Amino acid sequence: MHRLHSLTRWLCLAVLSGALAIAQANELDEVSRLFRGGQMSEALQRADRYLATKPGDAQMRFLKGVMLTEMKQNAQALEEFAKLTQDYPELAEPFNNLAVLHAAQGQYEQARVALETAVRNDPNYAVAQENLGDVYAMLASVAYGRAVALDPSNATIPPKLTLIRELLSQRQRTIGGPPTAPAVAPAS
Repeated sequence: MHRLHSLTRWLCLAVLSGALAIAQANELDEVSRLFRGGQMSEALQRADRYLATKPGDAQMRFLKGVMLTEMKQNAQALEEFAKLTQDYPELAEPFNNLAVLHAAQGQYEQARVALETAVRNDPNYAVAQENLGDVYAMLASVAYGRAVALDPSNATIPPKLTLIRELLSQRQRTIGGPPTAPAVAPAS
């Protein structure tokens, strides 16, 4: 009888856990729907209310960071993604989005470090791989620019600088926006 009671209690806990997971998914879907529907402030308020009761929910925190980024509240988004990388250092997406915000501020070295972590966490994460290439290109552009300023007579630097700037300009035409803006990982 004791074993049956334990089994029944386990089944009840399993059902309760499943119900909580469904409720969590529903709330995440609802916040995402509101945001995609243009109800940005309502979506953000709803996310904050949810996170007040479940502050460790990585998916909702990530969605909040994406929303803040889209709403051009970059300082708050940067803080949200930085906290996510501290709390969930195994996840690649928060590192990617943190890097995007650093790159947008011209902080390419910080972006590089974050992207290298994202790629180390998930080597098959194509967005982070592409963003890392873009950040390397930006770092190369900065280095070539410094080199030509230090040694204007060096004839090998200007063609390299032109080539890298052309590459960055082509990316800008392809994706739109500034060439310093790698792709943000969307909330799934």
